[in-house]
Amino acid sequence: MEHKNDQHISFRKKQIADKFLAELDKHLADLKNGNVETSYGIKQIAELMFINPNHLSDTIRKVLGKSPCSIFEEKLVDICKNLIINSDKPIGEIASKFDYEPSNFIKLFKRYTGTTPLQFRNHYFLNSLNPETEKNTI
Repeated sequence: MEHKNDQHISFRKKQIADKFLAELDKHLADLKNGNVETSYGIKQIAELMFINPNHLSDTIRKVLGKSPCSIFEEKLVDICKNLIINSDKPIGEIASKFDYEPSNFIKLFKRYTGTTPLQFRNHYFLNSLNPETEKNTI
């Protein structure tokens, strides 16, 4: 992820943002692999980094230009898109893997992609079976 407006951001703030992204990626991988069952919030990630949650949140906003929650959700949706098209797992099972109720997961996914997870899967497979469809739908 690119740092926002690099000239005016201290090296330490960039370090904090990089560490946050690394911790977030590790946590999402742990969720995906079943190593943890509950999703962390900003407070838990801040504790891992030995930093105040408000300071972490403010720093992430300043350096990356987005809230920690938005970054988490974007990364989560990207991982789930991959799972949706590369597995035959039910959407509810994928949602549960990331500590989401299926209905909340569907809303989150639709907010970021414009489609439900099932529509996303069906569209992907329809287009992979018939490449001409992709040309006609764009």
